[in-house]
Amino acid sequence: MTAAKEFRTYAQQVALLEARGMDVGDPEQAIERLRVNYYRMSGYWYPFRQFDSPEGPRRDEFFPGTTLSDVVQLYEFDARLRAATFAALAPVELRVRALLGHHLGEVDEVAHLRPDLLSARARQDRTYDKWRTDFQQRLDRSREDFVEHHRIKYGGVLPVWAAVEILDWGGLVWLFGFSPRGVQDEVAAAFGLRAPQLKSWLKSLNIVRNVCAHHGRLFNRAFALRPKLPPAHRARELDVTADFTRSFGQLTLVQYLLRASGERTTLLPAVMRSYPDVTRIPVTHMGAPRDWPHHDLW
Repeated sequence: MTAAKEFRTYAQQVALLEARGMDVGDPEQAIERLRVNYYRMSGYWYPFRQFDSPEGPRRDEFFPGTTLSDVVQLYEFDARLRAATFAALAPVELRVRALLGHHLGEVDEVAHLRPDLLSARARQDRTYDKWRTDFQQRLDRSREDFVEHHRIKYGGVLPVWAAVEILDWGGLVWLFGFSPRGVQDEVAAAFGLRAPQLKSWLKSLNIVRNVCAHHGRLFNRAFALRPKLPPAHRARELDVTADFTRSFGQLTLVQYLLRASGERTTLLPAVMRSYPDVTRIPVTHMGAPRDWPHHDLW
C-alpha cells in the first residue's frame, strides 16, 4: 500500500510556506487563515510558484515578494465571484426553463415523454433512456406541491411545462438537445442566438455553475469546452472579448444572456471591480483584457 502524504499541523504548514519563500505575516493570523484548508488555499498560491523553465513544471519555491495576504485576497475575491456568478445564472436558467417548457408544450403536452415527437437523437441515442430514468427518479423523490397535485389529479403525469421545473441544469441541457430543431431555434432566438450556439453555451455554463455550487476555484480557471460564438459582427459585444475558455469569457456569456433576457447586468461587473491589487496575478489571469471595464457588456 502506498504511503499517504505526511500529516502536518497548522504551525508546520505555516513554517513550510515560510521555508518556500512566502511572507506569512503574523504566524498566529496565518494559522487562522489556513484553517480554511491548506489544500484548498494551495490552488490560490499555485500561480505564485516559480517555474523550473518557461514551459516546465512549477517549483515548490515562491516568487520573491509573495505574501499570504495576497493569496487570501484572491481566495476571498473568488468566493465573492462564485456567489455572484451562481446568482447571475439563476434568471438565465429560469428563462431557459420557461421557454423550453412552453415551446415543447406547443408540440405536445407530454412531448418530453414522446421520443417519437422529439429529435432523431432522442429515438436513436441511449442517453435519452438515461435522461428518462433520471427524470423519473427526480419525479419520484419530489415533494413539491405542484408534483403532488399532478399525482392526485393526473396520476403523476407532468405536462412538459411543469416537468422542466424538476430538472437540474444538466437535465435541462439534455432535454434541449433532444428537442425538435424548431423548438431549439425558438428558444435560442429569444437570446439572439442559433440553436447550436445556445446548446454549447448551456453546456459550458453548466460546468461554471457546478464549480460555483461545489466551491471550486473559478477566478483563473481554464475550461475544456469552447462555446460556439456568432459570426463576427453578428453580436458585436462578443467580438472584442478575449479567450472564451477562461473565466472572464465564460462570465461574458452570462452577461450576454442576462442582457438578452432583459435582466440586470450589474452584479458581476461590481464583483469584478473588486479584484484585488495583486501585482504578480493581475486580472488578466482570468482571461480578461486590461480594458475590460470599457467593454459593452461590462
